[in-house]
Amino acid sequence: MNKRHQIKQTVQFTEQTSIPKEQSENALFDILQEEVTDNTAYCQALVNKLFTVPYAQLPDFFTHHYTLITDPIKWLNKFEKLISENEGIFHSSSNDGRMMKCYTIIESKRKELEILRNRHTNQKPPMQYINAECEERYFSFREVKSKVNGMADYTDKIMFLTNEKFDYEQASIDFINPKLPDYSDQCQKEIDQIQHLIRLTDEFSKEQMQKNTSGIPFNKLKINCNINQLVDIFYQLHRELFVDGKPIIDGNINDIASVIVNSFTDRDGRDLSPETVKTMLTPSKTDKRPKPHKRIDIDKLL
Repeated sequence: MNKRHQIKQTVQFTEQTSIPKEQSENALFDILQEEVTDNTAYCQALVNKLFTVPYAQLPDFFTHHYTLITDPIKWLNKFEKLISENEGIFHSSSNDGRMMKCYTIIESKRKELEILRNRHTNQKPPMQYINAECEERYFSFREVKSKVNGMADYTDKIMFLTNEKFDYEQASIDFINPKLPDYSDQCQKEIDQIQHLIRLTDEFSKEQMQKNTSGIPFNKLKINCNINQLVDIFYQLHRELFVDGKPIIDGNINDIASVIVNSFTDRDGRDLSPETVKTMLTPSKTDKRPKPHKRIDIDKLL
């Protein structure tokens, strides 16, 4: 085993995808039961495979494994955490691109599985509420609108609507309901409305901050560390650290970004960029936050 790929942390898998040697038909993908005596060995074997499977075959590798278990989404979540806990292996071997490819594949596979799961658990709406259909799924903006209204975070709403829009535009449509507006147009109008609300919220936040300063005047605080280190502190308090099941800092990304931008400057006294701060606060933008060795670990300070 290449010592560069020695994992530092393990993740407890409730289901393993190893198989007996006599059942193995794909030596490149398979993990043999005879070679993994415990959970630690299984975790190490999975990571080893990520470095030996050819780049182009990584999607097939993930599919090959999650078809062997009863809860593939849970397995993908565990695998994603295993990669996250051992990102240093990828950094030290200059395989950051392979790591990000794995993250992208997991997210894509998870979405595919969730669509299939929802298709079996959710009752299909009446035809008058379905904008279009293809072989794989149906498109109902009424249903999408209901889901969007149930989301608290603006970024999550826009990401969900954008994915729906792209899925529709790339699908081979078999049926279009002539009595309903174009699905893609409806998604885009909803995105435009949300972005407009974000701009208004930012403007109102600035106005409110100006009003508040009339009561208690203050100057922005200057930070002498990297900007992403400061933003990551807020990310940890919002996404990773909890009290009674609730995040220590509760709110949406836009509000948290506004607090940071309106409270701090960089080491040269320049204002922080709201869009840059929002990007750093976005869960999927791991590359914009500090590397593990530069991270200020708040959990250790509490």
